[in-house]
Amino acid sequence: MTRPTATDDELREALRSANIPTLLLSLVQITGDERWLADPYRPTRTLALDDNDTGGLPPERQAEVRAAALDTLRGLRGPVPPPADDRIPALLSAAMGERVPPEYGTAMAEDGGFRSPPWLTAAPLENDLRVLVIGAGISGIAMSVALQRMGVAHTIVEKNAAVGGTWRDNTYPGAGVDTPCHLYSFSFAPRADWTRYFAKQPEILRYLEWVGREYGVTDHVRFDTEVVSATWDEPSATWEVITRGRDGSEEREVVDVVISAVGHFNRPVVPDLPGRDTFPGPAFHTARWAHDVDLAGKRVGVIGVGASAMQVIPTIADGAEELVVFQRSPQWVVPNGNYLRDVDAHTRLLMEQVPGYRSWYRLRQMWMYQDKLHATLHKDPDWPHPERSLNAANDKHRVFLTRHLDAELAGAPGLREKVLPGYPPYGKRILIDNDWFATLRRDDVELVASGVREIDGAAVVTDDGARHEVDVLVYATGFSPRRMLYPLTIRGRSGVPLREQWGEDDAYAYMGMTVPDFPNLFVLYGPNTNLGHGGSTIFHAECQVTFITGLLRRMITDRLATVEVRAEVCEAYNDRVDAAHEQMIWTHPGMTTYYRNARGRIVTTTPWRLIDYWAMTRKPDLDDFQLTPRQTCSDAASSSQAAGRAAQEARTGSR
Repeated sequence: MTRPTATDDELREALRSANIPTLLLSLVQITGDERWLADPYRPTRTLALDDNDTGGLPPERQAEVRAAALDTLRGLRGPVPPPADDRIPALLSAAMGERVPPEYGTAMAEDGGFRSPPWLTAAPLENDLRVLVIGAGISGIAMSVALQRMGVAHTIVEKNAAVGGTWRDNTYPGAGVDTPCHLYSFSFAPRADWTRYFAKQPEILRYLEWVGREYGVTDHVRFDTEVVSATWDEPSATWEVITRGRDGSEEREVVDVVISAVGHFNRPVVPDLPGRDTFPGPAFHTARWAHDVDLAGKRVGVIGVGASAMQVIPTIADGAEELVVFQRSPQWVVPNGNYLRDVDAHTRLLMEQVPGYRSWYRLRQMWMYQDKLHATLHKDPDWPHPERSLNAANDKHRVFLTRHLDAELAGAPGLREKVLPGYPPYGKRILIDNDWFATLRRDDVELVASGVREIDGAAVVTDDGARHEVDVLVYATGFSPRRMLYPLTIRGRSGVPLREQWGEDDAYAYMGMTVPDFPNLFVLYGPNTNLGHGGSTIFHAECQVTFITGLLRRMITDRLATVEVRAEVCEAYNDRVDAAHEQMIWTHPGMTTYYRNARGRIVTTTPWRLIDYWAMTRKPDLDDFQLTPRQTCSDAASSSQAAGRAAQEARTGSR
């Protein structure tokens, strides 16, 4: 777009809603004049997760900025060039009031849409590669787009009837993102007309369905089909994949490469409580919400206070007669002024028609919600209060979050002691205040600060022996992210199933994506790729797609039959992951979390900043892999199989 299509009056009215720091960045990009980010227009520092809409400027300065923007937009005649990569961090630093490191320049240019990532623009290659992708959620969609751009034939096997993954499965009341949706979207498929700053499930699903159609992904999907097993055939250097349709029929397919995109949160967990089957009323997991159950006039019990519970409970409080919330351990809750806000029509116009506005808004969020927090989550060995926080900055987080809690619970005796966590902030997944505290204060909501021991008919019996009669029981008890790729059976060179090599809760992979003994197998959203410190999983997924695409391109250009990470490379990488985690919050002994396994090892979550992972996945190093050319594949079969077994034995003995 070279010029807004809105009238001057429409633009003038829309600019009244403009976020001043973002508008200043657009002005600088359009005019090339950086004085707009200097005094007297320089914004104040953006605090916490606040949008800082006024930039801290007095009304008269804001009016000057808006007037200048209107004049500039009216005068536009040609296309607006993107900012230079190396100027992006400096401009953001001025707009944010804090330093954004220069190393973010290229990553931000690509994520903001100022330039396309390499995998999106590289020329297609003539090839006969056959690829099977498991899952049509976020990662599967991104992978399909990349494979199409390379010209690689592929099939996506999806157990559901349509794309969307976890956003199709989770339809419970209040389901939505806890990452701002202007950030929570593909870099290659931005959306300017989000109706909420934190969109709810239906809108996210519509977006993913649109991307699936617009980018040809759905043409490659075999719906209502589940992968049962994948077995490596050494002589042919192929995977034999068995799939099962909704009717129970099975099919066999032979491919060169298998890419899992099943994710972490696709298998809900319902605790095996004694007497669970004796409950006489409706009982269901949030991920399998029973929409035909009317909660009106019912006493509803909800087990769990994690992310899904914090969205469900405030949403259903008005519909149920009473709510009983069972809390095993409290959660830290952060306020966010945008969480419940709609994006008004004026702001959507700015996002759609003002050059750079959407991109700069996204990049401001990228800094606020992604790596900015990372430095505060490292243990300070000299910190005198390790039981409550990690370091001075983390202790300030504790003070800030406690003040919010106290303000919300003022005049509600007894609640503070129940909901104030004793562990450091961000030790568990941080949750956004969705009117959580306001809901707990209601007379028709009871918070039971005790774990659940058993179910005895219509009574939920807690660890303290108390009985709580309920009519409907909701399990907000999460998923099983540590049991990765469950229940798939995947056998590599050695024939030892991946599930046995990983065990129940000790998954590992090089870069979170590839494992020794399993050539030509790649895992998206695999071990140690969850974002504990915040940020967009879509950004992380695109990093992984970049890495896998780079390897597939080399397989094609170098005529490679197999690519398999070296055992010692994978081992060294995971040693670095474990060592980094020992210095970070998620190994703190003060809490339990699904991030770590029974032995205390962090399995799901990354210790890296997103910019570090972006750099690591930019271009794969083939020296890290065992490579088998096509013509020598059969000759290498027996020796490779023996090497695979030896690698597994070494791995088992070392962990």
